[in-house]
Amino acid sequence: METVRLLPLADADGPCNMAADEVMLQAARAGQASLRFYCWTPATLSLGYFQPAASRLADPLTASLPFVRRPTGGQNLVHDHEITYALALPAGPIWQGGEAWLVRMHRILAEALRGLGVPLTLAEKARADPATALCFRQFTPGDLLCKGAKVVGSAQRKQQRCLLQHGGILLRQSAHAPALPGIHEQCGRALLPVEVRGAVSAEFARATGWPIIEADWTPQERTAIRGLAHAKYASIAWNEKR
Repeated sequence: METVRLLPLADADGPCNMAADEVMLQAARAGQASLRFYCWTPATLSLGYFQPAASRLADPLTASLPFVRRPTGGQNLVHDHEITYALALPAGPIWQGGEAWLVRMHRILAEALRGLGVPLTLAEKARADPATALCFRQFTPGDLLCKGAKVVGSAQRKQQRCLLQHGGILLRQSAHAPALPGIHEQCGRALLPVEVRGAVSAEFARATGWPIIEADWTPQERTAIRGLAHAKYASIAWNEKR
C-alpha cells in the first residue's frame, strides 16, 4: 500500500526551507512520497521562480527582508506569521491521477481548517491586483479565501513527472504586509502551527486513503539539504538570476 512519510515540523531560514523541499522532490523520484510543514525564521520574502529580484524593492516593507527564490512559480510571498506545507509525490497515476493536486490539496486544507473553526471557500474567479507583486493579492481559481481574503495559495514544480507542491497558510497579518489579513484577523482563530499540521495530515490520510507515517530525514538527506542551502538557495547567482 502507498504510504506518505510525515516529516518533522521545522523552523528554518529561507535557503534551508527551499533546499529541504527540493530534497523531498529528489526522494519522490526514488518513489518516496512526503508531506511536511514548516515555519520561517527570520521573516522572509520568497520570490516565484520567474519573478524579477527587483520586485522586492517596490515596497519598503519587503525590501528590508531577507529573500530567497523558490523553485516554483507564482509571485512574492511574505513568510512571517504563517505555516507552509510541502507535498512531494512520485510519478504515475496512483499518485497523480484524478483531480489536479492544486485544487485537491486545497480541498483537504479547507476541510481540515474548517474542523479548527476556520470558514474557508475556494476562489472561483481570477482577480489580479496590478499595483503589487504580492501573491496573496492575486486570486486564482482554487485559492482558499476566509471571508473574502486569500489565506492559502500554492505553487508547483514537476521534475521527471514527479510533483513538488508547496503553499503558505496565512495565520496572522504581518507588519511587513499589512494589506494581507490572516485567519486570525478574518475569523478570530489563533491557530498554532502544530494544530494545523495535525489537522491537515489527518484529513490528508482520510481523503486519500494513504497511511501517514511519522518519519525523519535520513542522514544523507540532511547532508543534501545543507549542501543545497549553501550552494544554491543562499547564492546570489540563484536569488538574483532574474
